[in-house]
Amino acid sequence: MEKIIISGGKTLSGKIRISGSKNSALPILAATLLSKNKIILKNIPNLSDSQSMLKLLESLNSTILQTKEFIKIKSGQPESCVASYNLVRKMRASFLVLGPLLARYSYAKVSLPGGCAIGARPINIHLECLKKMGVNFEIKDGYVIGKVEGLLKGAEIKMPFSSVGATENILMAATLANGQTVIKNAAIEPEISDLANFLNAIGAEIYGIGSRTLKIIGKKKLIGGKFSVMPDRIEAGTYILAVLGCKGKIKLTNLNIDLIKHLINIFSSISELHFKISKDKTMLEVLCMKRVKKNLKIKTDIFPGFPTDLQAQLMAAMSISDCKTKIEETIFENRFMHVQELIRMGADISLKGSNAIIVGKKKLNGAEVMATDLRASSSLIIAGLMADGLTTINRIYHLDRGYENLVEKLSSCCAEIKRI
Repeated sequence: MEKIIISGGKTLSGKIRISGSKNSALPILAATLLSKNKIILKNIPNLSDSQSMLKLLESLNSTILQTKEFIKIKSGQPESCVASYNLVRKMRASFLVLGPLLARYSYAKVSLPGGCAIGARPINIHLECLKKMGVNFEIKDGYVIGKVEGLLKGAEIKMPFSSVGATENILMAATLANGQTVIKNAAIEPEISDLANFLNAIGAEIYGIGSRTLKIIGKKKLIGGKFSVMPDRIEAGTYILAVLGCKGKIKLTNLNIDLIKHLINIFSSISELHFKISKDKTMLEVLCMKRVKKNLKIKTDIFPGFPTDLQAQLMAAMSISDCKTKIEETIFENRFMHVQELIRMGADISLKGSNAIIVGKKKLNGAEVMATDLRASSSLIIAGLMADGLTTINRIYHLDRGYENLVEKLSSCCAEIKRI
């Protein structure tokens, strides 16, 4: 079993290229099922989740060519529109093939999804919205089976809450529906805008991108094309929090100005973090040389609020500080599993319901710890980089789901970290 070993206490200095967004790449890969033409995608991160999605596409008769620069995909008609348990169980995003399969083939049999155990993420909103477009569903033997008589029908859909996954599934399905679909109370995460821009690039007609109301004019078919995936805001935020915890200066490259503004905004309450934007607005310099002194209150929220996917990393970074930090988790009810591992390293953290209170300490101590999910893994990386002595992190396969070349990127910034 592979492990990561860190000798902590080093300040960070260097340059890191931010990879393509995992949360954008996965729905875009699923959306290639909507077209029979050749599609070329750039900036797809090389992650275990990306490879899982590509294997799922291959099982559905997509021909795939991977190079270092791009991925070429051509989707042929599958023998059966079945996304099997063995492929879907590893990753919740696999459920995003449901909308494209129903739109193009009027039938889909998709295993109930798996993935990280960080709380209930029900699929009922996906199914209720698709029912309004003419889909009949049954759940049998652990599979969702959807059937449509003829084509999907355009509909007005008001989502009960702004679900990212459901917005993506409905958005993809609507591109080939008969007539117009309007999605109200849609999620507005940048990754959804990236998906919509990709769909328009291959012939879809989507309006209101970036807003709570999306209008989609259904087409008889979509075409091929080229598209480059946006940079990963969670990866960038993770490295910013590593600088906050370890101190130092790094430059993050391969960004865009919208992402840079978002990052600066979500960290605006931490005055010890300093940012400088490059002239071409694709690089962000991050500097932090002092411990945080002012008490901090952070509440996770849907975009544009503070991302739940950065909560664990923030907790690790604030474990060494001259203040008290209160973090309220509003998205997932079971996303504090990293707390006990941080406490093993000397952190002072107490939990009360959906709130965590972190009392800053002078130091953390290296220890052997175990990762429980993807973002918990990166919080332990940050804690290990901050701690005195050696830290050994087990079950690091979680990291491979969301961070491309993490060890190499941190090593290039003076961190003493290795994978064995």
